[in-house]
Amino acid sequence: MAEYAAVDILYLDSNLIVLDKPAGLPVLPEGWDRDASSVVGLLGQDHGRVWMVHRLDKLTSGVMVVARNPEVHRHLNAQFEAHEVVKIYHAVALGAPRWKLKQAKHPLRANVGHRHRTVLDASEGKPSRTDFRVLKTAPRHTLLEARPHTGRTHQIRAHAYLLGHPLIGDPLYGPGPSQLIARPALHALSIELKVPPLEWNAAALPIGVDDDRWEVRTFSAGYPDDLQGLIDSVFAPGRE
Repeated sequence: MAEYAAVDILYLDSNLIVLDKPAGLPVLPEGWDRDASSVVGLLGQDHGRVWMVHRLDKLTSGVMVVARNPEVHRHLNAQFEAHEVVKIYHAVALGAPRWKLKQAKHPLRANVGHRHRTVLDASEGKPSRTDFRVLKTAPRHTLLEARPHTGRTHQIRAHAYLLGHPLIGDPLYGPGPSQLIARPALHALSIELKVPPLEWNAAALPIGVDDDRWEVRTFSAGYPDDLQGLIDSVFAPGRE
C-alpha cells in the first residue's frame, strides 16, 4: 500500500478539519499493521484525536469532514442521520444513459461474499437512494453527478452498476482497472452542512444542531490528477 506523509487540509478550526482525501488512503488503519497510513493516523500526528463524521471508500478521493471534539461529532452525526447533509460526487461511467436525470432507489445489502460486495436485495436490503444527473456524454462514457441521500457501503458504485453504467476502473462493479484510470472513477466533490461558529465551545455555549448560530457551509475538493486526466482524455473533442 502506498504510504502518505500528510493529507491536504482544506479548512481547519478548533472544531473541524476538512480534508481532501487522496485515493488509496484508508480512513482507518487496515489489517494487522496499525502504523500504516490512514486518515485518522495522519491527522492524529498533527492535530491530536479526531472523531470521524463520515467515511469515503479507500479508493475514492475527495472532501471529508472530521470533528475535533465529541460534542461537534454528535451534532454533525445528527445532521447525517436526518439526511440534512448535501454530498455531491462526480463519476465517470461506462456507456451513454438514455436519461438525463435518474433516481436509483434499489435496496442494498453490504458485505456479501468473499469480495464484500454490496448487492440489490429486495427483501433484506436497506432503503437506499442516489440521484444521478448526466453532466457530459461521449459515445462510450458519461460524466455523472451523484447525490446520495443515504450512506450505504459502495452505494454510488453499486447503484451505477445496477442502472447498467458501472464506473470506469471499478474492480467490484465494473470491468476492473483500466488503461485510463487504475481505480473507480469516483470523487467526492463537495459537502454542504451546518458548522458551529468559530467561537463555539461546548462548555460555554451548549447549543444544538438547529441553533441559528450554526452556519451552512459548503466545502469542495477539486479533481485529482488521475480523474482530471481521464476526463480530459475521454471528453476531449474528437476523442470518441
